[in-house]
Amino acid sequence: MNVKRAKESLIQLLLFGYHQAMSCIFPVAIFGTLALSRMVEVPFLHRYDAILLILLGVQLLMYLSGLETRDEIKVICVFHVIGLMLEIYKVHVGSWAYPEHAFTKLLHVPLYSGFMYASVASFMCQIWRRLRMDMTGWPGLIPAGLVGGSIYLNFFTNHFIIDVRWWLTSLVVIVFWKTWIIYRVRSKTYRMPLTIAFFIVGFFIWLAENIATFFGAWKYPDQHHEWHVVHISKISSWFLLVIISVIIVAQLKHVKADLKNKE
Repeated sequence: MNVKRAKESLIQLLLFGYHQAMSCIFPVAIFGTLALSRMVEVPFLHRYDAILLILLGVQLLMYLSGLETRDEIKVICVFHVIGLMLEIYKVHVGSWAYPEHAFTKLLHVPLYSGFMYASVASFMCQIWRRLRMDMTGWPGLIPAGLVGGSIYLNFFTNHFIIDVRWWLTSLVVIVFWKTWIIYRVRSKTYRMPLTIAFFIVGFFIWLAENIATFFGAWKYPDQHHEWHVVHISKISSWFLLVIISVIIVAQLKHVKADLKNKE
């Protein structure tokens, strides 16, 4: 009986890992492109321009192959714009820089940079569909929207007024205290507190950020002469960014579900 239960648990774990891996196709494509473009020079193209063209091609292939739906592409485009706006501001105030030349730069920021934020949206959309996710205790559009908007605004205002990320983190715990993620692997249903999921995803994005900066996707001020591990405090930033991602994706899923019910 114990052997049978262990085998069943292993199958569930492997399937869960499979869905996670399939949901990471676009993020992996980004890191693979960053690494490859660092080692192989593309003739007649600046590196940042080549990265943009490759990632556009990956997105097109994912759509044509059915790995991403039209609705998911729309969400990814929204995140690309949100991320690009944040990148432009952060580069302007000197938080980090893109030192290489490129034709596809907007205000010193390569256009491919928005895809790094869009990859988070791609993962969220994919894993939501693959694990047939749902949520209980969702606080609703107004509370969730106010929290998400405040977090995004703080990314801009923390350079000239006090950084309130820790206050916002406390607010997140309060607002989403009763919110749980429901996900399914085969016929079994599992659940997890949403705030824990925020932290887990934020931690893995921080790991990915270390890989990205190692391959020169961008550079922090202390990395211009020699690469260093990104400070662990950045996990809090990604934790908050993940919250924005989940709020937007979850709210769109709720709206779509409501429209289907009305039909």
